[in-house]
Amino acid sequence: MGANDFVTIFFLVAAVLIFFQLRSVLGRRTGNEKPPRDLYGSADPVNGPTPPDAGKVVTLPRRDGTEEEDRFAAIDAFTPAGTPLNDSLREVNKADPSFNPKEFVNGARMAYEMIVMAFADGDRKSLKGLLSREVYDGFDAAIADREAKGEKIKSTFIGIDKADIVIAEVKGTEALITMRIVSQMISATYDKAGTLIDGDAETVAEISDLWTFARDTRSRDPNWKLVATESEQ
Repeated sequence: MGANDFVTIFFLVAAVLIFFQLRSVLGRRTGNEKPPRDLYGSADPVNGPTPPDAGKVVTLPRRDGTEEEDRFAAIDAFTPAGTPLNDSLREVNKADPSFNPKEFVNGARMAYEMIVMAFADGDRKSLKGLLSREVYDGFDAAIADREAKGEKIKSTFIGIDKADIVIAEVKGTEALITMRIVSQMISATYDKAGTLIDGDAETVAEISDLWTFARDTRSRDPNWKLVATESEQ
């Protein structure tokens, strides 16, 4: 038997195997099959053609204001509907649909710790990405003055006790959120000789600040920046 005969037998066996495999997958007619579905609708002698999806319910967008209320669900869960704060947060959301008050507060808490510690360490690079130009200039001047005097701050951030939104507003295209943040820190300032000149290296101090964050709602940059600070002590 030549090489060509082996090739012929091989393809015959392969064809038989493929046939039985297809037969087992596709099945055979039994006489009980359902009629083929008419994808374009079947004709009804009385009512005319029946759409292929007749009987299915398709929910259309609601136009009764419920859709808008769903949009504000995160705000209503954050603060009661009908309150001045709720109303102002809704205005922020209208200007910036991605705004979620709970997520904002979580982000502000992290930003607060980063800014406080970056200022204490004189980390201008970190501050520049978190502060507006005006606030950065003020922080930079304070750090430069400290460096010129040879002073150093040693701080330990304990944590944040409270972080509440107290004011929300939209001015033009800018959204502004003011927060009252109460934190606990250990902070001590030393002169160039290493003498303690401010604070306490062992005592935990409570600090209460009013910080205002802003974001241009037209910008693709989703980050908020600190634009104003005020100490309540």
